Amino acid sequence: MIPRLSQVETTDALYLDYIDALKQNGFSGDLNPDYANRIVLSTDNSIYQMLPQGVLYPRSTEDLVLIAKLADETRFAEVKLSARGGGTGTNGQSLTDGLIIDVSKHMNQVLEINAEERWVRVQGGVVKDQLNRALKPYGLFFAPELSTSNRATIGGMINTDASGQGSVMYGKTRDHVLELNSVFLGGEVWSSGPITDDELAEIKKRDDKVGEVHRQVDAIFTEKKDLIDAKFPKLNRCLTGYDLAHIRDEQGLFNLNSVLCGGEGSLAFIVEAKLNVLPIPKYAALVNIKYDSFETSLRDATDLMKFNPTSIETIDSKVLNLAMGDIIWNTVSAYFPTEAGEPDIKGINLVEYTSDDEAALKADVAKLEAHLKAVEGETGKSFGFSVVYGATEINKVWAMRKKSVGLLGNAKGQERPIPFVEDTAVPPENLADFIMEFRKVLDDRELAYGMFGHVDAGVLHVRPAIDMKDERQESLIREVTDQVVALTVKYKGLLWGEHGKGVRSEYSPEFFGELYPELQKIKAAFDPRNQMNPGKIATPAIGGAELLKIDQVPTRGQFDRQISAAVREEYDSAMFCNGNGACFNYDPNDAMCPSWKGTRQRINSPKGRSSLIREWLRLIEKTGTNLQTESAKVKARSFFTSLPSRIKNTLSKQKGEEYDFSHEVHESMMACLACKSCVGQCPIKVNVPDFRARFLEVYYGRYLRPAKDYMVGSLEYMIPWLAKFPAPYNWAMKNRALKAVFRKHVGMVDSPAICTNSLISGMKARGVQFATPELIKGLSIEERDNAVIIVQDAFTSYFESQLVLDLIDLLTGLGFYVLMAPFKPNGKPLHVHGFMKAFEKAAESNGAMLKALDETGVPLIGVDPSMTLTYRQEYGYVIPEKELPNVQLIQEWLVTHTDRLKTYNSPHLPSAEFKLLAHCTEKTSVAPSIRLWQEIYEAMGQKLSIQAVGCCGMSGTYGHETQNAETSRAIYQLSWADVVNAPENKNKLVATGYSCRSQVKRIDEQVIPHPIQMLLAQLHTHH
Repeated sequence: MIPRLSQVETTDALYLDYIDALKQNGFSGDLNPDYANRIVLSTDNSIYQMLPQGVLYPRSTEDLVLIAKLADETRFAEVKLSARGGGTGTNGQSLTDGLIIDVSKHMNQVLEINAEERWVRVQGGVVKDQLNRALKPYGLFFAPELSTSNRATIGGMINTDASGQGSVMYGKTRDHVLELNSVFLGGEVWSSGPITDDELAEIKKRDDKVGEVHRQVDAIFTEKKDLIDAKFPKLNRCLTGYDLAHIRDEQGLFNLNSVLCGGEGSLAFIVEAKLNVLPIPKYAALVNIKYDSFETSLRDATDLMKFNPTSIETIDSKVLNLAMGDIIWNTVSAYFPTEAGEPDIKGINLVEYTSDDEAALKADVAKLEAHLKAVEGETGKSFGFSVVYGATEINKVWAMRKKSVGLLGNAKGQERPIPFVEDTAVPPENLADFIMEFRKVLDDRELAYGMFGHVDAGVLHVRPAIDMKDERQESLIREVTDQVVALTVKYKGLLWGEHGKGVRSEYSPEFFGELYPELQKIKAAFDPRNQMNPGKIATPAIGGAELLKIDQVPTRGQFDRQISAAVREEYDSAMFCNGNGACFNYDPNDAMCPSWKGTRQRINSPKGRSSLIREWLRLIEKTGTNLQTESAKVKARSFFTSLPSRIKNTLSKQKGEEYDFSHEVHESMMACLACKSCVGQCPIKVNVPDFRARFLEVYYGRYLRPAKDYMVGSLEYMIPWLAKFPAPYNWAMKNRALKAVFRKHVGMVDSPAICTNSLISGMKARGVQFATPELIKGLSIEERDNAVIIVQDAFTSYFESQLVLDLIDLLTGLGFYVLMAPFKPNGKPLHVHGFMKAFEKAAESNGAMLKALDETGVPLIGVDPSMTLTYRQEYGYVIPEKELPNVQLIQEWLVTHTDRLKTYNSPHLPSAEFKLLAHCTEKTSVAPSIRLWQEIYEAMGQKLSIQAVGCCGMSGTYGHETQNAETSRAIYQLSWADVVNAPENKNKLVATGYSCRSQVKRIDEQVIPHPIQMLLAQLHTHH
């Protein structure tokens, strides 16, 4: 039996006292000293791992003031505080062994939009894409672009002075900050922006921290102006973090924001920001240029800049190939055509033009096209290009480019491309030579790597592939970094061109030289005791504080290597999470991780759950327990053998007699919908349902399962018998008293009613037989050529029998000979709840039956997407690939018979427009299949658009479970509710997922048909 995991690193007494003091003084946000929250926020998108003492989620400015006031008291002088936004930093910027302050959970509102004057006021926790969505109706946007824009917060962007694509035209975040509201250590709230000398003189008279800060910063600029001018490189990506060069703006006004922007939370907390916003360009074009080598693309970029584009981005072949292997490639493949005889693409330049004048835009593109055609085939030039017009289509290419950044982390093998020397900036004219030497540093060590970046700004992201679990390879971090630092100095560049300093602040003294002591003075004025994100950018000169060192901060690899290789391999879908945070996607219309969106708890995300599982595995190994042996014992044990110990452990748990970290992991796993959006959308392919099921099997080897798990797990086995006499079951599910008992003691709020119109009766009435290999052998040649087998699932066969009958009617009308596979449990509910032994048995039995039918050559189609995709996904862990049955989604098979649809649609139906709500698993695992419904509808003379919605909040039985009912409804309200209840959508919506249709019926009491049913209804209406 897996032992209790009680030996965790507990929160230090000082921090517990501090958190208690916050509570006693009226802190209104969330205080989380629990181990789960600490573990999840111990990593970001870097190689490092630092366990914080706790996580604070302030709800208001007053909460931040209270944090800063208490920390300034002598008794809490040793308390460390670190601000955190989206946690997307690649240099460990927000990692700390003190307290994390995360404003993104509660302080995430767009407060004011002034479209006339083109500014916006936001709280620090607002996400960049969230802001631009709010600005879009006004024709405005916030310009600094990032690959992490769907989860990076404005506060985080300000703290790292973030920039990315298009920075040559639009600059960095600092260039768009008009005012900042900050909280200083001690609790002063200060609004900063450009001020006159008279205003500065008045502020300098103040006898408080505000006055001291202004006096110090002004003195540095006044006394060191010539040295600053000489020292700072003249780059688009000017030095971030205490930017001495811009203390005075172009108008000569003093601006404290030049110091605060890029300060990485080491000076103050950013509460609110007033930002400059720009009109969205009316017209856009993107020229995609292909090269036979990456060096050629880099060198050619210098020539391309003469054609004055908005931006030039580059991608190497490694990154491009990763994108080609991902579902996102389906959206852009047409823009990267390959011609016979062309060389392989080894590099791509993406050249963007934007303008409010369409004729001017097209003229600029025409000049570039003429140049590209004239030089095509020349040595050192491109060999082909394509042009994309319109923001909608261009954004698909940029989405591919953004996702490819994360996909680098999904390379095969233990060595994974990691960020640790990845955002150097050199003058663009030096970039190609710099990169060639950079590549030699990596090639000499036989390191694989991927490259992408902003060639127009001289910034290139380079991610060498290293297995950080290997101590020998980890030593390369120091070796390579030191050489890259020397190269960057040689080519008159900067080590930190885009992603801030963080742990790499170690090199600040080398780059700042004699100006570094001035940074120390600034730090001391704001934070004399080095409490605010200590060890980053600069430390006060007094007190002996030092900057962090890149090889003295714990890394994730150091923790992961404590887990045995065999266990790491078994749980690889969690182990390889690199913290890129794609699962923190704020967009309510995106399917990615509904449990994160519904709860805003970082522990309830794929990244959070991966972190928890990694630590759970590590703690198990620390006890000396062999997890694989114990897992095998759990499967082998009978239910009754282990019952006494599980009862004892559960009673102890209920009394709170013992701490077990497994409970915190369990709580997070139970909030997961098992929708598998993570599998399709995470660039690393983190698969939470997979390791969740494995965890639950082990967890319930020690503790009792809730009754609902047995009810859900046995549903597929019981329902054929219940369906023979559905009245008693349906009465029980509607009876108010019994529903209350179910809610409280079983853990289920409700269950759908079993259909009274029996599927078997309907089949008999239609002459449809159950398929067997023997029956198929006896079919005539014509019958076999037209045969198709419907694979049953418990949900549609018994809760939506009419849908299956409608499918039979449509297929029969199309001239198909319809057969029905005998019902056998699919096993998906068993897998979801961690009944792994029972799932394996169900998969083997059902898989064997379906494989026998598959081998007859008659196609098999499944009705519900989630259940059907189980044959490709979960079954693959149990059954060898060659023995898996090929069960297609309805649309995958039906789209190959559009000729019949067109024939059936004669005389032509009047054209109508419908809207498709697709199932999450289908959308994210087999995205191209969604568009096939459009082809099917088009063949029938109908129009079908795909609605952008997130998750409906049901996902199997999740929404029926008492503990999830509230979150399920909250998820539904995020995107589905508005679409379902929009008057213009009445009688136009169709949905592919059983869960989705069930949720709409439960919450909004509306019936949304399956796409097949809508087509059939159209035919019945007009024939």
